Amino acid sequence: MTRTRIEGLLAAFPKLMNTGKQHTFVETESVRYVYQPMEKLYMVLITTKNSNILEDLETLRLFSRVIPEYCRALEENEISEHCFDLIFAFDEIVALGYRENVNLAQIRTFTEMDSHEEKVFRAVRETQEREAKAEMRRKAKELQQARRDAERQGKKAPGFGGFGSSAVSGGSTAAMITETIIETDKPKVAPAPASVHMKIEEKITLTCGRDGGLQNMELHGMIMLRISDDKFGRIRLHVENEDKKGVQLQTHPNVDKKLFTAESLIGLKNPEKSFPVNSDVGVLKWRLQTTEESFIPLTINCWPSESGNGCDVNIEYELQEDNLELNDVVITIPLPSGVGAPVIGELDGEYRHDSRRNTLEWCLPVIDAKNKSGSLEFSIVGQPNDFFPVQVSFISKKNYCNIQVTKVTQVDGNSPVRFSTETTFLVDKYEIL
Repeated sequence: MTRTRIEGLLAAFPKLMNTGKQHTFVETESVRYVYQPMEKLYMVLITTKNSNILEDLETLRLFSRVIPEYCRALEENEISEHCFDLIFAFDEIVALGYRENVNLAQIRTFTEMDSHEEKVFRAVRETQEREAKAEMRRKAKELQQARRDAERQGKKAPGFGGFGSSAVSGGSTAAMITETIIETDKPKVAPAPASVHMKIEEKITLTCGRDGGLQNMELHGMIMLRISDDKFGRIRLHVENEDKKGVQLQTHPNVDKKLFTAESLIGLKNPEKSFPVNSDVGVLKWRLQTTEESFIPLTINCWPSESGNGCDVNIEYELQEDNLELNDVVITIPLPSGVGAPVIGELDGEYRHDSRRNTLEWCLPVIDAKNKSGSLEFSIVGQPNDFFPVQVSFISKKNYCNIQVTKVTQVDGNSPVRFSTETTFLVDKYEIL
């Protein structure tokens, strides 16, 4: 259909509505308008006359349910402001003129999906910013302490003068602190990457019951090797496997499996051949599937209790793997719609209330052995079932299964090779149902 044709059909609709009849559709010679009033606006589908009107009405209802997900009020300005969000959501309902088999929950999931690579990038950047700010505060404290020590000893500290030179002193102090801020706020330049680089990545999928019990936990890991200089193509990786959970390991078909089994070395079956250059090669992967509760890295206990017209919700976390350090942890609790914001009581960390998606996000920068547990309490109108499923996301620079490459050596002569590693442990799905 041309744009002119669409605009003509839309322009004709208000004129057809002046009939005064109370129907959910109106027809012309060529098309059928299926519509639903939404306060001062209309949601309208334009279909062919031979389409199934029952299916059209069901599609129309789904479209109309999407609107409140993004718009606080059914007004033209509000809808215009969120037009792109609505278009993306509508695109999940109808594709190329045909209805997709989706429900509202799936539409939410599809439109909110993001990439693990983006999460990794953001987590690394935020960690660098936190480290820079901490370094700035540390250096500022050192400057203050040096000044106090100098004043106590009656000495003249560098950059600090007496009464007569207060202007110069103040300027020097400001210059020193400013220099510290500039230096620590500079983006940290990473060292030149080694010619041999390994990316170790693990992803976890976990489902727990709200009353306890691990329904399923599955973890997949892989070592990706990248060589940027063909001088280091004929190498062997020394793998240290300290896993005690029963992980299943599998080497790449071109890797010498007997050598790995006997000596924990990853090398090619034909030692005369080289690994590919300037491409990521998966050399070892592993898998863990279990229903053993003690293997859960981070337990979540959500306990809603009915209280009058609402619920008091207590939720707590506990780290079970002390060697892990989880960063940028977000525990997302669904909330009932149309009941306002929750009243927050006890809280470890921070929280965000997303009124558009009706969720409460409990945010914790770091969970590790020094910060193993924490709790959140809040009250809101609702029923206990309204607060599930609870979803968890995090990222870690330490892997769960503790499989690492400790050394890289040349095939000829067994001389050591400089290498770098990048470890990431992240969430694919982590739910308490």
